[in-house]
Amino acid sequence: MEASTRIREALAQVSELRGMALHNPALSRAVSEVKAIQARRFADTYQDMLASPVYSGCATFFLEELYSERDYSRRDAQFAKVAAAIQHTFPAQVVEIAVTLAELHHVTEALDLEMAQSWIDLDHRPTPAARYQACWRRVGQQPKREWQLNTVLGIGSELSVLTRKVGLRWLLKMMRKPAELAGLGNLQSFLETGFDHFGSLAKDPDAVKTFLVAIQKRESEWINGLFEDRGDI
Repeated sequence: MEASTRIREALAQVSELRGMALHNPALSRAVSEVKAIQARRFADTYQDMLASPVYSGCATFFLEELYSERDYSRRDAQFAKVAAAIQHTFPAQVVEIAVTLAELHHVTEALDLEMAQSWIDLDHRPTPAARYQACWRRVGQQPKREWQLNTVLGIGSELSVLTRKVGLRWLLKMMRKPAELAGLGNLQSFLETGFDHFGSLAKDPDAVKTFLVAIQKRESEWINGLFEDRGDI
């Protein structure tokens, strides 16, 4: 299946999942609450990196693009709209990142919706943390959780390599005005922000490694801790 089709199909599934919540106020509220807890957890886990002059850019990018409770429907619509252009304009490595992002987005939204459905059922739990842990265990899906983490790490690693290619950054800059005129400003901003932050970090290979190792270690501990039979989350 070609890349543009994979992107459109993944984002169509994301739109369908959003529609399920949109027509159910209780479910929509639960999705927002689950996403808010996840965003706060990320901010707490990476306080040091968010405050670091070296890592704050990439850590903020991860927080805002992967763990935020923001509404990404407009950006997704733009992304789907230009899927074919992405496939025919960018090098294969960039196209593959675009496909992976779309598929990661689909898996994340599906898991968040399952969490939200359990969140409604488990409203008797004494604290939000206990409720979240109970939802996590009920949903399960440990292989998908681990796939999420490995995929995020892979995207970060690939971005750090691609941002050292001067021609790609130049191409993004040249696309800025046409993207704005076409109403694709949100997607353009996402691409430029990601390239800028990882490009800055990629100047020091040790910094890239330190950042990605920290993500791998802390997220693995978080995932494993939630699946273990304990309450200290």
